[in-house]
Amino acid sequence: MSIFARFIFILACLFFTTVAFAGTAGSSFLILNYHDILEEEERVPPFDRIAVNKQHLNEHFAWLKKNDYHVISIQDLLDAMKGEKVLPARAVMLTFDDGYLSFYTRAMPLLKKYRYPATLAVVGSWLEQQNVPGVKPLMTVEQIREVMASGLVEVASHTYDMHGSIPANPQGSQESAVTSRLYSAEYDEYESDENYRKRIFQEVGKSSEQLFQLIGKRPRVLVWPYGEFNAIALEAAKLAGMNLTMGLSDGVNTLADVGGMKRMMITDDPGVEQFANVIKKQRSGQELRVAHVDMDYIFDESEEQTARNLAALVERIKASGANTVFLQAFSDPDGDGNADQLYFPNRHLPVRRDMFNYVAVQLRSRARVKVYAWMPMMAYKADVPLKWYVKEWRDGEPQLSRHIYTRLSPFNPEARQYIGEIYEDLGKYCVFDGILFHDDGILSDYEDVSNLAMEYTHNVWGLPLDFEKIHGSSQLRLRWAQHKTELMGEFTNYLADRVRYYRPYIKTARNLYALPVLNPYSEEWFAQSLPAFLKYYDYVAIEAMPFMEQAENPDAWLTELVKKTAKYPEGLKKTLFELQAVDWAEHRDIPMQVFIEQFNLLKKLGALHIGYYPDNLYHDQPRLEDLKKIFPVSKQD
Repeated sequence: MSIFARFIFILACLFFTTVAFAGTAGSSFLILNYHDILEEEERVPPFDRIAVNKQHLNEHFAWLKKNDYHVISIQDLLDAMKGEKVLPARAVMLTFDDGYLSFYTRAMPLLKKYRYPATLAVVGSWLEQQNVPGVKPLMTVEQIREVMASGLVEVASHTYDMHGSIPANPQGSQESAVTSRLYSAEYDEYESDENYRKRIFQEVGKSSEQLFQLIGKRPRVLVWPYGEFNAIALEAAKLAGMNLTMGLSDGVNTLADVGGMKRMMITDDPGVEQFANVIKKQRSGQELRVAHVDMDYIFDESEEQTARNLAALVERIKASGANTVFLQAFSDPDGDGNADQLYFPNRHLPVRRDMFNYVAVQLRSRARVKVYAWMPMMAYKADVPLKWYVKEWRDGEPQLSRHIYTRLSPFNPEARQYIGEIYEDLGKYCVFDGILFHDDGILSDYEDVSNLAMEYTHNVWGLPLDFEKIHGSSQLRLRWAQHKTELMGEFTNYLADRVRYYRPYIKTARNLYALPVLNPYSEEWFAQSLPAFLKYYDYVAIEAMPFMEQAENPDAWLTELVKKTAKYPEGLKKTLFELQAVDWAEHRDIPMQVFIEQFNLLKKLGALHIGYYPDNLYHDQPRLEDLKKIFPVSKQD
């Protein structure tokens, strides 16, 4: 499957957050995105999922008019930004990508009929050819000038020659030319930061200059191919005079979003009822079904065997009904939860094999799932000074913590920078949809007592500098824990922002132990709290594992866990309950009858998002035939 086809499917399956579309005048607006417009007789297999029937387009426009939606132009938006006007209630923008001839012959007459303005995004290099291989018939420069002269059409850049893909890893995956680092198989190396930046700036600048030469006007808007952009690309667009740019994701925009606006791609040629449902509900809130996968299970010293393992995994995930995979991006061969090596290029730890990006691409394109990079927050076996690590109070003094997680201290600025650079490299070299923060984000009621941690505790939080004084008071212990909970939440925000520099749309999830949910006072022992996690992350992944917790009555334990989660605002909406597929204490797989009963119990109790760990394709655990029956969720319009 091509990068384009993969991307379209991924967009159609995005899990979006519901945003109410304002019914009053203000600063909010919705952007709709179309591509090719077809006549009814052209609707023959294989269907183009992003093409729309001309009659349906007419119905869309009529529905907008009938339901008091107001189609605005780029100039209306710019005027609102300057405070010269207020956007109307239910403001909508129309965009058409790629400059297909069908815009001129089919869409333009409808725009004139309804007097609707629209933005037309054209690819610079395509304008220089009569016929572009693999591309549908395109408008001529003369036709572009004509529609622009109508006063209804804003011509935007769709880049000069980045509407395509480039080799992005050693396995040869073809990925976005805008956001990927070009990989050279000949030299076995990635494009440098300097060369990448130079390429992006040259491409964007060339597009602006070319359109000026062809149509006599520099573009004010840049529409990113496949919706892919990052901070460097935005900087290049701004330098070229295109302060308004558009990506591809569902949601309502405000004037604060004009640097990288969201657009709803109209897919699968919706009739008017489906179109109305999309506009009103905005494809909101698909339930998550998550398979949590160890990359260490897929890796083999033999690359040929690794390829076979990956092929089996992709087919298994595709058949299972899972729509999300939490994929291990670090290597932990001894199973202690610490990162010994990584599966992506980075500046600090050894690379076991550069394969995370490739595996993620295969899962996204072939199994058609979202992929979250599962990464430690602090547990890295790194060759760094001992003073960077978490210390615990033991035998009357601070000592290196004996916890199984060998954690770098979030209080140490050098350690924070070190981990931040690992996350930055993950975002730079890999394509994925979110981050799962590992359950190593824990500080006990005896941690962290390193010098920097205690100084911060005293100077910033106003607690005693002396550990014994803190620990001698239940009130102070809880205050200390609550501050540490918040500190680690802020730390993960910092890590996510390092990734978002390159992958601005990633979502976040974090593993949470069950005990802080069942007994909120236990935050003192973990520095973990459900209400804090709900505030910091898109999803909270609770380890709903009664056998691991040695619960006497697993069903009653799960019931209490869900009910206590439901008491919090958005508790169930943002919480994933992660079942265990293995009983580690008994060294056996969980019987499928038990797994199914627990899954059904969670659903009965109102759980929306459900997953499991681990997925073992070699033992067929959980059993695929059973997953096929219970895991899939219904498709949304």
